[in-house]
This record gives sequence, C-alpha cells and structure tokens, in this order.
Amino acid sequence: MMNMMVWVWLAVMAVAVFLEMSTMALVSVWCAVGALVSVFAAYFDAPLAAQLLLFIGVSIVTAAVVRPLAKKYADPYKVPTNADRLVGMEARVTETINNGYPTGAVYADGKTWTARSADGAVIPKGEVVEIAAMEGIKLIVRAKAAVPAG
Repeated sequence: MMNMMVWVWLAVMAVAVFLEMSTMALVSVWCAVGALVSVFAAYFDAPLAAQLLLFIGVSIVTAAVVRPLAKKYADPYKVPTNADRLVGMEARVTETINNGYPTGAVYADGKTWTARSADGAVIPKGEVVEIAAMEGIKLIVRAKAAVPAG
C-alpha cells in the first residue's frame, strides 16, 4: 500500500492546480510544482520534514525563477507606453468638464486631452486639476483641494 503522504501531496497539487485554473494569475502553480516534488519524496519514504522543506523550497525557487519570465511573455500584446506618467500630474481645464454632457478637456504635458471627472463633479474651465487615472486616451481628473489662505 502506498504511503499516505503521497496521497496528501497529490491532493495539495490538485488543489493548487484547481486554484490556478480558476484565477490564471500565476499564484498557486508554484505550489503545484513543489507538491509534485514532494510526491516523489513521499513515494521514496523521505521523512515528513524533508517533504515539507522540499515543498517550500521548490515552490519558492520556482516562483523566483520562472515568474518573471512568465509575466514577461504572458501578455505579448501589451504595448508599454509612458502615458501613465501623467497620473499624479497637474493639468489646467481648457473646456468645462461635465460627465453628464460628455464634455471636457485639459492641457497636460504639452497636449490637450479629453477629460472626465473622477467623482462626476462639474469642473469649470480654468481650474487646476490632478490627473487621477488614464482610460484609453481619456484622462480622469479630480479637482485640486483648495489651499487655505494663511
């Protein structure tokens, strides 16, 4: 009869594979690899402490070595841009921003951008705003908090 720990490690591996298939976020596949190595260790009657060390060690090493490569090649259609550098910058409203009428533009980084208010507030022309996010070619902005005089 096979060692009980072989079945335990097979179950751990199955759960890790199921979780990975459910999320596809490269989170638990490393544990599946570690569990596979521990299956062999258990089959050859390695002590439980050795099985646990192999599981943890192989999982960590696999994640550290393979994850950066997997992330690099996971989304080959992702085109890196520098547009996200605008987030956090200030911009001046050049056309009143009103999400209800889908109007609004800001001037930032030497260009005029279509803009929408992050919280839905109407922001009049001439105001200084902070860029909160970028959605496609549209900037999502929020009014800068008024600085109290004094």
